[in-house]
Amino acid sequence: MDYRVESSETLRNKCAACYRQFNKIEHLVEHMRTSYHSAHEPTCGICKKHCRSFESLREHLIGPLPKQECRNIFSTRGCKFCLAILDSPYALRVHQDRCQLSGVNAGLLGRFANLGIRDNTENGSTRGTQVVALACKMVGGGSDGSLDLCAKVCLIDEYENIIFQSYVKPLLPVTNYRYETTGIRPEYLRDAMPLRQVQKKIQDFLCNGEPMWKIRPRGGKARILVGHGLDHDLDSLQVEYPQVMIRDTAKYPPLMKTSKLSNSLKYLTQAYLGYDIQTGIQDPYEDCVATMKLYMRMRSQVHKTEAYPLASDPQNRNNFASWRQNELERMNPEQMLEASRSDYYCWCLDSRDM
Repeated sequence: MDYRVESSETLRNKCAACYRQFNKIEHLVEHMRTSYHSAHEPTCGICKKHCRSFESLREHLIGPLPKQECRNIFSTRGCKFCLAILDSPYALRVHQDRCQLSGVNAGLLGRFANLGIRDNTENGSTRGTQVVALACKMVGGGSDGSLDLCAKVCLIDEYENIIFQSYVKPLLPVTNYRYETTGIRPEYLRDAMPLRQVQKKIQDFLCNGEPMWKIRPRGGKARILVGHGLDHDLDSLQVEYPQVMIRDTAKYPPLMKTSKLSNSLKYLTQAYLGYDIQTGIQDPYEDCVATMKLYMRMRSQVHKTEAYPLASDPQNRNNFASWRQNELERMNPEQMLEASRSDYYCWCLDSRDM
């Protein structure tokens, strides 16, 4: 009899998302108040456990100490790229043919693009473009060559077509061309487009006729900007752009290694897309394609539709307010999870505005 009471109490104090168990219901309430569990978290397709990132889900399925039952099923029916669980080994093979992407076209087109400047920023066909990816390649400045200076920039649309690509003439002298990775020689920059001109072209194209102060996340004309480590790229171009319009694969919580540590773009592309980049001489077009593919994969996830999906939405402000403590303690774990919301903007929400 005592065992049944203890088991029932333990079940009542078990988080419905991450399955952590607590001695007291008030401890579970506090956990839900600070964990921000939601339908947007990566979730195990077998046991339905919520994970903070795809890296933690990967560890749960195939890490050093995985959940054994989940690992056994995943080993025969799990996709190692998107971490989905398929109905059968045959369904997995069909799925992985589509899920494992190729970087061949990116490499070929990137090399072809080296033949000259591409500038379609004024092209009428790009007016309807809502999402673009940006990447830069840096050469070195300063006495020791450690100062990053943008020497090549690429901008593509969601179909991986080049909108703008050009060598860039930095404002400061170049002291290290980093040829082994950039492939850039002094003569490429001698008559290159000046940084100020590149900056204006990119800024104008991103804003798309919208004043900077007027840009809003929904319903405006400004474009969503995708990239990896975009703060660094935009800083090197001296371009300003609102954070609400930026989708950075280095800062997106589901793609991060930990809550404070990013994964490299090279790792993300290999792990989640299934091909290699940044081998030998690197081209910004290749990086643009990789970040766009990652963004599109994250955006295409199908999650439960919620009227107010973010914890920061005013309507959710009191969901776990301290003055509701008694009411929250009467809820079961599933009800608490239903009231919980995400603390980051899930990219699947972009698909609802397009």
